[in-house]
Amino acid sequence: MADTALVLGGGGTIGLAWTVGMMAGLAEAGIDLSCADVTIGTSAGSVLGARLASGLSAEELYAEQLDGAPKIDVEVTLGQTARFLWAALGSRDPQRSVQRLGRAALAADTAPESAVHEAIAVLLGGVRDWPGSDLRLTGVDARTGALEVFDATSGVTLPEAVAASCAVPVLWPPVSMAGRRWMDGGSRSTANVHLARGHRRVVAIAPIPKAVGPHPSATEQGAELAEDGTPVAVLTPDRASRKAFGRNMLDQTRCAAAARAGRTQAAECVDTVRAVWNAPAEDQPVRQEARGGGRPAR
Repeated sequence: MADTALVLGGGGTIGLAWTVGMMAGLAEAGIDLSCADVTIGTSAGSVLGARLASGLSAEELYAEQLDGAPKIDVEVTLGQTARFLWAALGSRDPQRSVQRLGRAALAADTAPESAVHEAIAVLLGGVRDWPGSDLRLTGVDARTGALEVFDATSGVTLPEAVAASCAVPVLWPPVSMAGRRWMDGGSRSTANVHLARGHRRVVAIAPIPKAVGPHPSATEQGAELAEDGTPVAVLTPDRASRKAFGRNMLDQTRCAAAARAGRTQAAECVDTVRAVWNAPAEDQPVRQEARGGGRPAR
């Protein structure tokens, strides 16, 4: 059984910047989450997971956010937003909701798949190969709604897996890979915290706590792990961070502000995260935290 698991959730370029700030702030306090035995990345979290696994530190990525991180040109229209919401909110059944979203993604008139791969190449900043560490990236089958986990043994390239995990329905086309079409790994769950089940210590960072539709939140998934006896901390944005985000999670002009907000909020999370991450596994309390300053749950 692997000891530590780091779960990195989706949240667009803004959420990625905030997560980087959170990790840099925790690292400054002596908590290096990048050394996790297993890293599970979803959507933007897959980009960050890949770059961390390539050897970049949280501090280096934080400086990059302040100085000008790799940028992509993505415009979200009101029509795309409406179609996304119509599909995701059209059923109270989680499986039907994600299948509706998949059908909308497959039918949408979007940019070609090549545009997705080009954008991901920019975001990865030169990272191309699967790392030697255990990196797991999520995608959702656009036809069936099934969640899949990709790693170095899956027979796909790292950029392909990241592209599949980041293919936001209706905004970007589902990505063709391994004979199937894949959409954003956060379509069912923005962080997929439940995939960390079986690990002794878990920290999850979820810039967007819940997917649109009748799906469990990252906090709820963390609570389920805690009920099973897993020490877990789930970090989500506090009010100041949400204010720094603005309304558009792809507004790259706000990345620096989001990164600073994450680093500031990290100071409120240090004690809870340290209790989970640094204590001997057999002696740890079971804890969960939401929004940085939230009350730990036992």
